[in-house]
Amino acid sequence: MNLLEYTLRNIQSVRKERETEARERFKEFAIPKGSLGRLEDLATFYTSIRGTPKEEIKHKVVFVMVGDHGVAEEGVSSFPQEVTCQMVKNFLNGGAAINVLASHVGARVVVVDCGVARPLDPSTELKSKKIGYGTRNIANGPAMTTQEAERALEVGIEVLEEELERGVEVVATGDMGIANTTASAAIFVSLTGVRVEEAVGRGTGVCGDGLSRKAQVVKRAIEVNRPDPNDPLDVLAKIGGYEIGATAGLCLGAARHHLPILLDGFISTTGALLACALEPKVKGYLLASHLSAERGHALMLQKLGLKPVLDLDMRLGEGTGAVLVMPLVEASVKLLLQMATFSQAGVSRAKDM
Repeated sequence: MNLLEYTLRNIQSVRKERETEARERFKEFAIPKGSLGRLEDLATFYTSIRGTPKEEIKHKVVFVMVGDHGVAEEGVSSFPQEVTCQMVKNFLNGGAAINVLASHVGARVVVVDCGVARPLDPSTELKSKKIGYGTRNIANGPAMTTQEAERALEVGIEVLEEELERGVEVVATGDMGIANTTASAAIFVSLTGVRVEEAVGRGTGVCGDGLSRKAQVVKRAIEVNRPDPNDPLDVLAKIGGYEIGATAGLCLGAARHHLPILLDGFISTTGALLACALEPKVKGYLLASHLSAERGHALMLQKLGLKPVLDLDMRLGEGTGAVLVMPLVEASVKLLLQMATFSQAGVSRAKDM
C-alpha cells in the first residue's frame, strides 16, 4: 500500500460530539447567547478536529506550494514564467507578503518546490520535492502522467508529515505558480460542470482580449484532454499542476492527522476541491479563510459548502489570506480557555423571554 492509499484509508470524519461540547461550553460563559458570532464557529471548528485544547495554539504553519505550468506559453498571465523562480528566492529571503504576515502572526513558512521550471539553489529553508520542470501545456495535451499526479499528491502528504516533528497544530495553504489560475479554472470546470466563463478570472491581472484568450485556452484544454469528472486523479493528471496536486495532498495529510486546514484563495481551494473529490470526509477539516477577488472563488466555496471568514478583496495567493485568519482562530480558542462562566463570574443568567 502506497502513501496515498494509506492516507485515504485512514482519514476519519470530524467528531461532531466535540462541536456540541464546545457550543454547550459557550452557553455557560457569562455572555448573551450567540453574542460572539462567528468566533464561536471558529472555536467549535477547531475543537471538533482537535478536541478542547489545554493551552493556547503554539504551532502554526503555512505551506507555500510552488510549481510552473506549461500553459503559460499560451499568454494567459501578465507575468513571465521566470517570476515563479524569482518569487521562491523572495520567499527564502523573507521579502514576500507571506513572510511579513506570517511573522506578524507567529507562523512558520514552509516553501516547497513541487515543479519550478528552473533549477533552484539548495537551501535549508527550501523543501525540494521537484516532480518535473513545470507541467506540460494543457492546451496541447496532458499536464503530467498519472504517476506524476500521484507523486504530486504524495508530496503534499510528505511535507506535512515531515513538519509534524517540529510541531503543527493548524495548517494554512499557500501557492505560487505563474498560470496556475488557468489550470485551477480548468479543474473547477471539469469537477463541477460550471461554465468556463464562471470559472476564469483575471489571475495576475489579465483583462479584455487576454481574459477572453484565457477562457478559450481553458475550453481547449478540456476538449483536448477530456478529463473524467468522476476520477479526480485523471483530472489532476490531464489539466492540473504539481503545486495544486501537492495542496490537495496537504489537505489529505492534514485530515489524516486531525489538523484544521485554513484555505487561502482560488488555487488553494482548487486543491481542496480535488482532495474532497478523492475523500469527502476532508471537507470537515476545511475553513475558508477569505473570499478571493478572483472570479470563480465564491462559486467554488459555494460548491464546497464553505463560508469565508474575511472579505478583503485580496487575490495574491501565497497563503496571505489564510494566515490573516490564524489570530482569529487563536482568539476563539482563548475564549474557550479563559472566559468565566456565569457561576464563576457571579453573573445572573438571562431570563426566558
